[in-house]
Amino acid sequence: MIEYGPTVLKDYEHLAIIFGTGYKDENVLELSARVLNDYGDKAILKIKNIEEISEITGLPTVKACQLLALITLGQRFFSADYSDFPTIRSPEDAYKIFQPLENLKKETLEAIYLNARNRVIHKEIISIGTCNQTLIEPGEVYAPAIGCRAVAVIIAHNHPSGDCEPSVQDRENTKLLQKAGEILKKPLLDHLIIGKNKFKSLCLE
Repeated sequence: MIEYGPTVLKDYEHLAIIFGTGYKDENVLELSARVLNDYGDKAILKIKNIEEISEITGLPTVKACQLLALITLGQRFFSADYSDFPTIRSPEDAYKIFQPLENLKKETLEAIYLNARNRVIHKEIISIGTCNQTLIEPGEVYAPAIGCRAVAVIIAHNHPSGDCEPSVQDRENTKLLQKAGEILKKPLLDHLIIGKNKFKSLCLE
């Protein structure tokens, strides 16, 4: 996960991170793969109690609790009420969400994901770079959009120097993401560069 990011990991590898260790004669990867195989990808979401997990999989209580906590947390996140999340009507609205970036000492790329009514349904840190550079990969930006079923994306990154003038690379990255958005039919609505108490919109210049 550290080297390649979460999107390349298989489901059982994510579960292995949660478990941390194996049990009895199974290493953690074998255990995680077996648990998912015993339940099936869909049925596992219907688990309601620790006893059922232990009975079917033979997991000890601690690992059964870890699995149930993971499932419950995921269900709560995806069933959350987004009615209090802001609606984006202008670059200024987006800037208010990304403004805390201006205080960071490393370039950091964040994204917000919007529904059909331009309401924010998800926000995510995509990458953290150096004092003057950050990594922008289309796959890392758009994977969460697919996961949360967003219809549009807005990204922003900060310039720790306080200057929000875009570099040549900033403009090239914007064009690259715009092309990716066109292919996925999830347009990049804007790319903001956050300076000190100011911002620059690359898509609405």
